[in-house]
Amino acid sequence: MCVVEDERGKIDASCSMEPRDGMRIRTNTAKLLKHRRMILELMLSSHCRDCTTCEKSGKCRLQDLALQFGVRKVRFEDTRPVYEKDHSSPAIVRDPNKCILCGDCVRICEEMQGMGILNFAHRGSDLQVMPAFDKQLGQTHCISCGQCAAACPTGAITIRDEIGKAWRELYDPKKRVVFQVAPAVRVAVGEAFGLEPGVNSMNKLVSALKMMGADEVYDTTFGADLTVMEEADEFLERLKKGGPFPMFTSCCPAWVKYVETEAPQFLKNISTCKSPMQMFAAVLRDQYREKDAQDGRTTYHIAIMPCTAKKMEAKRDEFRQDGRPDVDLVLTTQEAITMIKESGIHFTELEDEAPDLPFGMGTGAATIFGTTGGVAEAVARRVVEDKSKNTLHALEFSGLRGSDTIRAVTLPVGDRVLRIAVVHGLVNAKKLLADIEAGTEYFDLVEVMTCKTGCVGGAGQPYGLIPIKRQRAAGLYETDRSALIKRSERNPIVAELLQNELKGRTHQLLHVDYRKSRK
Repeated sequence: MCVVEDERGKIDASCSMEPRDGMRIRTNTAKLLKHRRMILELMLSSHCRDCTTCEKSGKCRLQDLALQFGVRKVRFEDTRPVYEKDHSSPAIVRDPNKCILCGDCVRICEEMQGMGILNFAHRGSDLQVMPAFDKQLGQTHCISCGQCAAACPTGAITIRDEIGKAWRELYDPKKRVVFQVAPAVRVAVGEAFGLEPGVNSMNKLVSALKMMGADEVYDTTFGADLTVMEEADEFLERLKKGGPFPMFTSCCPAWVKYVETEAPQFLKNISTCKSPMQMFAAVLRDQYREKDAQDGRTTYHIAIMPCTAKKMEAKRDEFRQDGRPDVDLVLTTQEAITMIKESGIHFTELEDEAPDLPFGMGTGAATIFGTTGGVAEAVARRVVEDKSKNTLHALEFSGLRGSDTIRAVTLPVGDRVLRIAVVHGLVNAKKLLADIEAGTEYFDLVEVMTCKTGCVGGAGQPYGLIPIKRQRAAGLYETDRSALIKRSERNPIVAELLQNELKGRTHQLLHVDYRKSRK
């Protein structure tokens, strides 16, 4: 589609054309229009055209271009073989029949995530994009980050759709359906309904979920506050014992999966704390066990997350109690949007409704978990001795926030100066790991997020370029600024839970050892 015409009428591909002095090109001529229509028609002739039922219908770039250039019929027969769909991944589905060989997924996987799971295979008319040796995704070291699905312009790679399961449970009278909603979701869900990126739509989302049949809706920021408390305590304990350092955050399941499969020597450095989603789920399952027995109902727990890797995390054996997963189902922001549209709800006209108590209360520190640097800043707020407003402002401008892919900060704690690193984008995390292993860098604490910009840029979010993701992050920081409670240790529900009902059981419910899991 990038063909251009020079002054002599020659057609060339602009993407591979070297500029030269005096060059004159035309980008829109009758000749080019004819060629582009032909190219589109040829692409469509070897493409699965079940557009009415395709996951990407209405959001497909190929569909948009066909409409834009007036391609109304395809004269050529599809001679390509029909390939089997790949459902082996817990997070994404690959349909080779819809692949247009653009290579976007290959570049994302290699250049942004540094994994190289997907690549081109074969030649000529047999060319395909696939994992090496035509393996299924579930047989590879794929970390389920889903960025390939976010980049795919057609329906060749899509998020695993589990909306049907959610509807069945919502309509089951014997089930108590309880939702938790991640921090990053609130600043992106409104985009699908005409709101600006970064607008906090949490209360409207709660109202929509209640209209759809949810019994209770909680905020994952409660789980994030629990994570801050446990992670900060673990970090302080490591400081006393002298290591092992650095301590890596464990909130991102794709990052944990990467360390397990590609860098197991660093498993001892991963925090033993569960992610906020899993901490909250473990507490919820524990708290509702007695209530379920009394009511004769079963609590079905659904998490709305910005991340496709959360689908993989929820299915891990470590996060099961009595044979049941702590999180029964994970829906992405996109799936939640689809369900709201299916219900015919006018999202922007909804009255605001706050999350249910007691697990609907979260602090500003927990809210910023959804962006790069947020976890490190929340832990820093917990471990610093000075709890004044001036310290909060100092942390804000310390360098923990920002868009640089790798950020290093020094922070005085007691009589010691800590070195903290923040990194987002897995390929950048790999560089940092190499420097740490080589001894050229030293850090006490490292926050890692697999996706660029953090959870606000997760593959389960509505598609958006970097400026939109930064607006979402700004929305989380704005929510933090207006929060009444800004430090996790001041969340009264969390404090009460840790001092009483969870006392002596925190390690059992809130921690996991990935080294034992790997063995």
